[in-house]
Amino acid sequence: MPIYDRHQRNSLDQLVEDFTQHHTLNRREFLQRAMAVGLSASAAASLLAACGGGSSSSSSTPTVTSTVDVLNVWTGEEQASFQAVVAPFESQNNITVKIEATRDLDAALTSRIQGNNPPDIAILPNPAKMQQLATQNKLIPLNGMLNMSTIQSQYSSAWTNLGTYNGKLYALFYKAANKGTVWYNPKQFQSLGYQIPATWQDLITLSNTIASSKFPWSMGVSSGSASGWPAGDWIDEIYLLQNGPDMYDKWVKHQIPWTDPTVKSAFQFFGQISSGKHYINGAPQSILSTGFQEAAYLPFTNPPGAYMYYLGDFTAGFITTQFPSAKAGTDFNFFPFPTINSQYQGAVTGAADVVVALINTTEVQKLVQYLATPDAQTIWVKRGGFTATNNAVDLSSYPNAVASASAKMLTSATIFRFGADDLMPPAVEDAFWKGTLTYIGDPSQLNSVLSTIEGVAVQAYATS
Repeated sequence: MPIYDRHQRNSLDQLVEDFTQHHTLNRREFLQRAMAVGLSASAAASLLAACGGGSSSSSSTPTVTSTVDVLNVWTGEEQASFQAVVAPFESQNNITVKIEATRDLDAALTSRIQGNNPPDIAILPNPAKMQQLATQNKLIPLNGMLNMSTIQSQYSSAWTNLGTYNGKLYALFYKAANKGTVWYNPKQFQSLGYQIPATWQDLITLSNTIASSKFPWSMGVSSGSASGWPAGDWIDEIYLLQNGPDMYDKWVKHQIPWTDPTVKSAFQFFGQISSGKHYINGAPQSILSTGFQEAAYLPFTNPPGAYMYYLGDFTAGFITTQFPSAKAGTDFNFFPFPTINSQYQGAVTGAADVVVALINTTEVQKLVQYLATPDAQTIWVKRGGFTATNNAVDLSSYPNAVASASAKMLTSATIFRFGADDLMPPAVEDAFWKGTLTYIGDPSQLNSVLSTIEGVAVQAYATS
């Protein structure tokens, strides 16, 4: 059996290398893999001892570290920041966090689950996937890992409710985004005497004033195959501010049809901006062809190409990357999305990445516990580009007053809801985004747009 012997030898060589040089295995994992390639229990134990992994230890023997495999979508600066977050955890607990990033997390996660090789932890971009996996019994409840009284005191009930399925907490919401922010140039507003609008009517009045000689708004909804999502964010925010959380939840769950007057009204309010007379230079074609990041620049060019831009608080990163010398609060700032219905004043939509556990080990439990703490979240907060979900994070930890104000707005919101489209079945979300593109191009097609989305929703919710 020379072929088997050669394969066994190669496998054992790799096993020894992983244990002695890379330190990616603990003793239990070493023994399991050794026996899996054909060694008896005694032979495996002897090999482990020869590698320095016996019960005795000495200062010259490498310390074996346990590992936690984390699958996420973070790359570049985001991944660097997450590595900075877990670095103290690794050194304090002698646990290595192996970060695997992928652009298509859904496909990668599905493939690994089907192959019976799930990651220890996955960080999902929205709670819809979490609900799906919890329904399929693929997730480990976090209730037993976390001190729930601490969680309830440090996290808004909006976050814990979103992470709960059948009475059990399955998700820790992490790295939030405030989607109730309208961006502007304070210097321009001050020099031209513009006032921050408090209500929707104030917003329209200001827009009309600016439109008499300039373009008040910048807007871009191009985003490759996901084009339309920035318009979806507009409509989500408008719907919540018009109709409140109960109707919003019914919309998300398809307990009202897309042809409902409340949905039509939200589109029409959005249309007051996207189709406003002299509101957006080159509209509607420019809206459809301009990327959402590129559109964020116009209020901050010299001279300004626009005066207001709506998108989540991550827009600050676009601005400071394009204009490195821009100072927060002086050269750029945001105002809260204006009140539409006074009954729901202060309501805000948002988003957050979602930490879920698929394997239950001591190491996984320790990492989940650590990520939930204000100390862990403060590390990323200080680096920028991160809004904490833990309300015990000190607002003074944020890198500037604008980031701090956005975090305060999110954590103190009287009404908070996750972006509606991210909670809907993927087919409905896609139809919603495509529908906004049609509506921007030709507002007279609204009834047809809503009927088309409704047709998709009827099928999607029946099978979800």
